[in-house]
Parts: sequence; structure tokens; C-alpha cells
Amino acid sequence: MDNPGHMSASPAETPTPPSPPWRDALKVYLEPATLRMLALGFSAGLPLLLVLGTLSFRLREAGIDRTTIGYLSWVGLAYGFKWVWAPLVDRLPLPPLTTLLGRRRGWLLLAQCMVIAGLAGMAVNDPRHGLTPLVWCALVVAFGSATQDIALDAFRIESAEPRKQAALAAAYQTGYRLAMIWAGAGVLWVAAWAEVAPAVAATGAAAYQNGAWKTAYLVMAGSMAVGVITVLLSPEPVPGALPKARSAAEWLRNVLVEPFADFIRRYRWQAVLILSLIAIYRISDVVMGIMANPFYVDMGFTKDQVASVSKIYGVIMTLVGAFVGGVLSMRLGVMRVLMMGAVLSAASNLLFAWLATRGHDLTALIAVVSADNLAGGIASAAFIAYLSSLTNISYSATQYALFSSLMLLLPKFLAGYSGAFVDAYGYSSFFVGTALLGAPVLVLVALASRLTTTTSPQGRQ
Repeated sequence: MDNPGHMSASPAETPTPPSPPWRDALKVYLEPATLRMLALGFSAGLPLLLVLGTLSFRLREAGIDRTTIGYLSWVGLAYGFKWVWAPLVDRLPLPPLTTLLGRRRGWLLLAQCMVIAGLAGMAVNDPRHGLTPLVWCALVVAFGSATQDIALDAFRIESAEPRKQAALAAAYQTGYRLAMIWAGAGVLWVAAWAEVAPAVAATGAAAYQNGAWKTAYLVMAGSMAVGVITVLLSPEPVPGALPKARSAAEWLRNVLVEPFADFIRRYRWQAVLILSLIAIYRISDVVMGIMANPFYVDMGFTKDQVASVSKIYGVIMTLVGAFVGGVLSMRLGVMRVLMMGAVLSAASNLLFAWLATRGHDLTALIAVVSADNLAGGIASAAFIAYLSSLTNISYSATQYALFSSLMLLLPKFLAGYSGAFVDAYGYSSFFVGTALLGAPVLVLVALASRLTTTTSPQGRQ
């Protein structure tokens, strides 16, 4: 990937260096920095579904209505506002963690401990006895997870040279999506295994057992050990040089204002187009995702069935998608793969609309989940590489947090109304609508690909 600081638009495309040989492009996946990102990507991906997607399955099984589930997804807005405290994560030391581990690893460890504590709290609270304690614990998980993302994005960007960022992004995304499968399929499998008896509710569906979900969420909290151990064993990356501040006002300006001013200076009017693309690129996936698990419950699929399909076919297609996305980004350029991912992501939502007409069809579920994970892997690997290419390494945590927050803010807000939309119009109309939301993305990717580039000394050297 090219140097983002020497661009004012789509630095993933120009200037164009010679494409590396296929063997060299693949060898980067075995380097220590790439393998570390695989493990840390797992740590980053684990909490997301546990406060959003999987939680919606748990709440629906507990009898919570779809409209309420949709509104509770606004817990995820914590990810959309992480740019607010990102400057502190970028610059503020955490004695004694910073002394012992370094700036990036100190914040990573603190954030991971918050996630573990929040997941343990979610485990012991029964949603049937009141949602408030569960929601507060979910907020702790979301805040800790968003903080981990801030520090980890900076850790990743500072861990390798620009041309290897696509491979690191692909490894990170592979670990991230494997964790999402473990937090989706895995938690359902553990909850089904932990049920004391095949209890049946009056509707004929499996009855809710909070003890089983308690076990499942405690296992998820323990799974965060993958990230904790990796942080403790990893070297601290060499950060970019920090501007010297002669006063408190100058320090605040460097921390809070300069990261955003730097981006505007480098991209000028083109920043509007770039930020617009970032804001809606994943809108189809995010808005649809909140209702996916309630949809499975309402279609009569059991926890074991959903877990088995996601665990086998979801894992395979996720690995294929992230790997293909990373390699193609290095060979063809990020923008071309970004367009491919946008098309595939919208198309996979139409498959869910088709699935809604099939009833309880396990074969159709396998096909749809496989296609959705393949599309998501390709789109995410390219998108992460694109965001990484936009950052100035001197402000990597803050700028990347701005991009990834913007990526989630509008989609998460709209997703809060997804339950009410399904109640009013049904699942098929909802899935078609989320696919149509992806149409403007195609236009913005095409425009961003045509942006001219200029040089600037502000980025990576």
C-alpha cells in the first residue's frame, strides 16, 4: 500500500509501485507482525456481537420484543463516538502500565480488562428480571471494546511499513471475523450445550434458560485471554514522533485539534467525499445485522443449527474472503476490491430476503450464510486497508478512530429502528431495503477512485 501522507485523495491507488511477486505477497502472512494481528484481531472482534448480534438472539429467546431489541442496539453507538476519547488514548500515558508495557500495549491491556469485567456482568444478569443492569454491563463492554479498537488500530498501523498494511489488515480481519463467529456460533453452541434439559416453551420453541447463557458469556469472557496474552508477549511498536508542547493549551491543541486539522489540510475539499464514503460503506451490513439473529429465532432455527452453520460454513468462507480481499488489494489495488466488496455486500442482503420466503430451510440457510461471510470478508479486508492508508502515522490512533467511528455512526443509528421496521413491514421488505441502502456506496467508491493526488510531507516517511 502506498504512503498516505503523500496523497490528498485515494492513496491506495497512486503512485503505483510494481506489483510484488505472488510468493512475496503471500509470504507476508507468516511474518510475526501479521500473526500478532491475527490474535489481536480475535480480541477486537469478540465483544461486538456479544453486545449486539448474539445479545439480540438471547433477548429474543427471552421474550423481548423486536422493537425493544432494535433500540437496545444503540449501545453500539459507543463505537461511533470513540473519536471523542481517541486523542487521550493516542497521547495520554497510563502509569504504571505505560512504564511497564508502553503506550499502545498499556491502553490495550486496560481496555481488555474492561471487556472481561463487562462480559462477566452480562453473564450473571437475567434479562427477564429487568434490562437495566444488563444494558449497563453491555455499555462497559462496548466502551472497553471501542477503546481497545483505538489502541489496536494505532498498534497495527505502527507495526509495519505501508506496503504491508493490506496483509496486516487481512490478518486482523481474519482474526476479527473468526472471533465474531466464536461470539456468534460459539456462544450459541455453548449455551445449547449448557442447557440442563431440552426445555420447551408454550410456543413449541426451546425455553429460555439463563443459566446456559451465563455459562456461555463466562466462556466468552475467558476467551479474551487470547488478546491479553498476545499484548503481554508483543513488542511495543515504535510510534511516530510527538510534537513538543510548551504549554497546556498547546498540548490540548496537539491532542484534540491537530489530528483532525492534519486530515483536512492533506485532503482539502476531497475530505468531504472520503468521509462520506467512510460513513456509509458498511451501512447494508450493519443495519441488517441487528435483525439477523431475531430472524433466525422467528424462522424456527435452533441455537445448534445456527451455530453449526456459522461454525463450519461461516469460518471457511470468512477465511477465504479475508484472504482473497487482502491478496487482491495488494495485486489489484484497494479501490477495485473496495468496489467489489460493496457490490457483494448489498447482494448478500438480497439473499436474506430470499431466505425469508423459504421458511425453515437449513440448506438455504447454509447457502446464504456462506455467501454473506464471503462478501463480508472481502469488503472488510479492503476497507480496513483503505482506512489505514488515509492516516498520518503521527496521529494514527486518533485519525483511524475518527474513520472507524464515522463508519458506524449513521448505520448504528438507523439500525436502532430495524425492529420497528420489521414489525411494520416484515423481514423480506427489510432485507431488500438494506440492500438498496448500498446503492449510494457504489457511486461514492467510483468517485473516490477518480480523485487526483498531490504530495504532502505530513504522512509516513
